[in-house]
Amino acid sequence: MAYIDYYNILNVSKNATSDEIKKAYRQKARKLHPDLNPNDKEAQRKFQELNEANEVLSDPEKRAQYDKYGENWKHGEEYEKAQQQYQQQNQWNTRQGGQTFYTEGDFNDSDFSDFFHSMFGSGFRQSSGNHSSRKYKGGDYRAELHLTLRQAMTTHQQTLTIAGKNIRITIPAGVSNGQKIKLSGYGQEGIDGGPNGDLYITFIIEDEPNFKRLKNDLYSTAKIDLFTAILGGEVTVNTLDGQVKIPIAAGTQPESNVRLRGKGFPIYKQEGHFGDLIITLKVEIPKSLTAQERELFEQISKLKKQ
Repeated sequence: MAYIDYYNILNVSKNATSDEIKKAYRQKARKLHPDLNPNDKEAQRKFQELNEANEVLSDPEKRAQYDKYGENWKHGEEYEKAQQQYQQQNQWNTRQGGQTFYTEGDFNDSDFSDFFHSMFGSGFRQSSGNHSSRKYKGGDYRAELHLTLRQAMTTHQQTLTIAGKNIRITIPAGVSNGQKIKLSGYGQEGIDGGPNGDLYITFIIEDEPNFKRLKNDLYSTAKIDLFTAILGGEVTVNTLDGQVKIPIAAGTQPESNVRLRGKGFPIYKQEGHFGDLIITLKVEIPKSLTAQERELFEQISKLKKQ
């Protein structure tokens, strides 16, 4: 099960008072309550996590266990017993040639609980003759980072607050929606001097109102009038880095596509390379005509029938 940072969920520091925790919970609960989000499964999931975080951090005893053991806080008492048992079994070892090993038959895996194995592993041989405690890697953190489409198209830096610490990261241009990156050593502190856990960041990229992204290509629309579609001309269109004029061929049909090469999204970690911008042309038909315009259209109609 992934480690859940309760302080991050409530958006409070590790030194937050009980009143600050209560206030933060109430504010978030009002926004995420299932009655206000009946069809939003993501909001319901976050509401469950919010309740879990509040239940632990609002209880002084549970909070103390959580602060001490992190993701293993529910097994704190068992962890203490496991350490004692581990130290007792160390007394049964036999020394030979400067190495410490356990005599066959002294004990086996069944002597230890599942939690003990999760904390100490299933192997019992140690590499040195001393009895110092083993080092264990800390738990991993997971976070979501929401970016706009325009933010994701440029390399930039952002500061994240993870477990009360500020982490400044560089985000390469072209990251994708749902893409995950790993920052080694930015997770929970290791146990007994062991390495820190890692931080996994999932990017959530929001579409712009006028652009849709598909891999490295962008899709948009542009309106042209009937006369431009028939006679040809040009139209000004928006791109993510400004406006450009594109030529319209005579006789352009509704829903035709124009591809602007290199005007799409930057390709991830390929500097100077971009996808394309595909523009769908929407031909606007006049809803009303003057008497003179109608007469001209009727003349054209008669000529087409000859």
